[in-house]
Amino acid sequence: MRLRILTDSGVPIYFQIVSQVKSLIASGTLSAGEELPAIRSLAERLVVNPNTVARAYLELERAGCVVKRRGAGTYVAENSPILSRAQRLRRLNGVVDDLLAQGRQQGFDDDEILEAVKKRCGNGHVNGGKR
Repeated sequence: MRLRILTDSGVPIYFQIVSQVKSLIASGTLSAGEELPAIRSLAERLVVNPNTVARAYLELERAGCVVKRRGAGTYVAENSPILSRAQRLRRLNGVVDDLLAQGRQQGFDDDEILEAVKKRCGNGHVNGGKR
C-alpha cells in the first residue's frame, strides 16, 4: 500500500491516510478482505507517530471501510462503502486545486503545471503508468 504524506499541506496527517486508503478501496487497488499494514509498520514507513496511524485506522473502522480482527490485524471490510464517481471527481478536483496552488506558489503558470502533469503521465509515473 503506497501512501504519500504531505507535511506542509495543512491537512492533518491522519486525514491524509484516511482519504488515501478510501481512494485505494474505491479504485479497487485495495480489495475486500485485504490486510492493511500493521500500525507500527505503516507509521515507520510514513515516518509518523503510531498514534496518528491508529487514529486513521479508527476513523476508517467507524466509516465501515475496514474491520479490526483482534490479534490478527486490520482488513478492508467486505461491504466497504464505495465512493461514487461524483465523489471521486470531487476528491480529484481537490487534489488538482492543491496542485495548482502549490505550483503557482512556486512561480509556475498553469501551462507549465499542465505540461509537468502530462510528462509525468506519459512517463508512467502515475500509478505505475495506469491511466
